[in-house]
Amino acid sequence: MQLRYAFRVYPNGPQRSALARAFGCARVVFNDALRVRETARAAGLAFVTSGELSKQLTVAKNTPERAWLAEVSAVVLQQSLRDLDTAYRNFFDGLKGRRPMMGPPRFKSRKDTRQAIRFTANARWKITPGGDLSLPKIGDVRVKWSRALPSVPSTVTVIKDGAGRYFASFVVETDPEILPEVEPVTGLDLGLGHFAVLSDGRKIGAPRFLRRAEKKLKRAQQALSRKARGSKNREKARHRVARSHARVADARREFHHQLSTRLMCENQVVAVENLAVKGLARTRMAKSVHDAGWSAFVSMLEYKAAKFGRTLIRIGRFEPTSQVCSACGVKDGPKPLNIRVWRCPACRVWLDRDINAAVNIAKAAGLAVSACRAQIRPGLVPAQREEAGTHRDGHPTVAGTPGC
Repeated sequence: MQLRYAFRVYPNGPQRSALARAFGCARVVFNDALRVRETARAAGLAFVTSGELSKQLTVAKNTPERAWLAEVSAVVLQQSLRDLDTAYRNFFDGLKGRRPMMGPPRFKSRKDTRQAIRFTANARWKITPGGDLSLPKIGDVRVKWSRALPSVPSTVTVIKDGAGRYFASFVVETDPEILPEVEPVTGLDLGLGHFAVLSDGRKIGAPRFLRRAEKKLKRAQQALSRKARGSKNREKARHRVARSHARVADARREFHHQLSTRLMCENQVVAVENLAVKGLARTRMAKSVHDAGWSAFVSMLEYKAAKFGRTLIRIGRFEPTSQVCSACGVKDGPKPLNIRVWRCPACRVWLDRDINAAVNIAKAAGLAVSACRAQIRPGLVPAQREEAGTHRDGHPTVAGTPGC
């Protein structure tokens, strides 16, 4: 299976200038190729092939207007054309129903907060014996290695995010790390009051990273709004806002990684509900839904299940998990959200709404779980959450299964 490993890189001044030049050239090549195809479409001509675009790129390098394209690696420019092909392919697949609908390719702007270029093996990039990343026409860039790569990477993508940070993203081929089989299976009910409730009665508290950082973000945004447009102080304030949001996103991602790894290590099968996140994100709970990041978390569960030899089961979003008693199976209809604990009218058992839903999710997935822990009276069961760890700069670690 293919995995992506991202590491922070620290280019110096000349290297940042060279990367900015490469970002700009890749953007111009993408826009020029997109313009050629859109012009041909408007004129009713045939779709311009990738080979023809590559020939036009070679010709453009020899013209005075585009001679500066030769200052960057040719592989970066060719990969920009491949990105355009991918964008068109995704658009056409969406029209044919092969994937979710998405819009046609759009022109890139130099004001985009995220910039990226990709180097393949043909570019002859390498990792030096000293641990630097040697990139053609850029130089040896210092990398902060938090762990060792499991195999030789095939490509590297250099990314600059909105906060001005640089990352090197490697694609590597690795074998699944099959863990020993275990007995427990669990159903997982995702929510806002608690991030996750397990069918065995455990409740994982919602960290609410965005809510906790709202005051600081508000002050940073207010400071940004007071700066004059086009000034250097406004650009500095924009970076402060971007860094604040990046810290929130990093903390959320670390929480998702730790929890998903722990769940996959502890359970042989995990069942989750296929939530309509896009629909929920259009309600008054939109900020809390985005803060929880359910889609990213379930995606992590999916690839870690394949990596560790576990099973992830998704059940339909229309399963009445909150309407059915997990003890006797009687369905007594929907309940308002303020009802967190209810009593089954048939068997007279007290049920916690979230735990009852988690048990029903597991049963809908065909898992043999006990509903005894759902028979509880009102009360919270807080769960321990490990603190995020840190790594020393340059200290390699073996990529394994932390927390297993």
